[in-house]
Amino acid sequence: MKKILLLGLLFFTVAFDAQKSSAFDVGEWFKFRIHYGLVTAGYATLEVKEAVRNNRKVYHAVGKGYTTGMSRWFFKVEDNYESYFDKATGKPYQFVRKIDEGGYTKNQEGFFNQDKNTILVKDYKNNTNNTFTTPENVQDIVSTFYYLRNHPNVDKLKVGESINVDMFFDDETTKFKLKFIGREDVDTKFGTVPCMIFRPLVQKGRVFKEEESLTVWISSDDNKVPVRIKASLMVGSIKADLDAFKGLANPFEIKVKK
Repeated sequence: MKKILLLGLLFFTVAFDAQKSSAFDVGEWFKFRIHYGLVTAGYATLEVKEAVRNNRKVYHAVGKGYTTGMSRWFFKVEDNYESYFDKATGKPYQFVRKIDEGGYTKNQEGFFNQDKNTILVKDYKNNTNNTFTTPENVQDIVSTFYYLRNHPNVDKLKVGESINVDMFFDDETTKFKLKFIGREDVDTKFGTVPCMIFRPLVQKGRVFKEEESLTVWISSDDNKVPVRIKASLMVGSIKADLDAFKGLANPFEIKVKK
């Protein structure tokens, strides 16, 4: 009888820990200030909602980015990225990409068939439908972010090691590589936040100077909150800092509060 009680207690503890281990949940919301030095160029938001796909409740992540003030005169940006992905597996069911970046526009939806390893992309701007073959466990650009936050190895990486993800973007599957650089305490408007530093592998040439021109600081706590992003561009550099948040799934670790 004692063994049964102990096993039951152990099962409950493990189940409770597993439930707590998720880095995010419905209701999470971030706002980032994008800036060149002291000049604010725009803002970006990320929000986790809930929706139903294939008769199942799924996560619905919505990312929006937009320029503000004088920046809109030089380079107007209005971006909307969405992803619907499974709560248990993290596999995406659908993505939405509707963007306007200085006149460069796209209006697409993608529908994943994870059983057949295909994706149907509907391009509303060009009035086309195309089906592409994908590898197993493929992600879209938004679901990749959430998938990596819950990745079992994200806290175990040694400096120089990477996590690779198959990501579908711009009508093709690419190997998205996230390289661990080290750890650092970051001074934010909320206080000093212990962070892990990563460099995503990006496409060299059109916008970025090098493949490792993008650096991301992620909180070391269980939330894995993006605290700061720095990009070295062909002309200058730009930063995005966490400006506001709510609905975190876990306590936000701050060493020294402001």
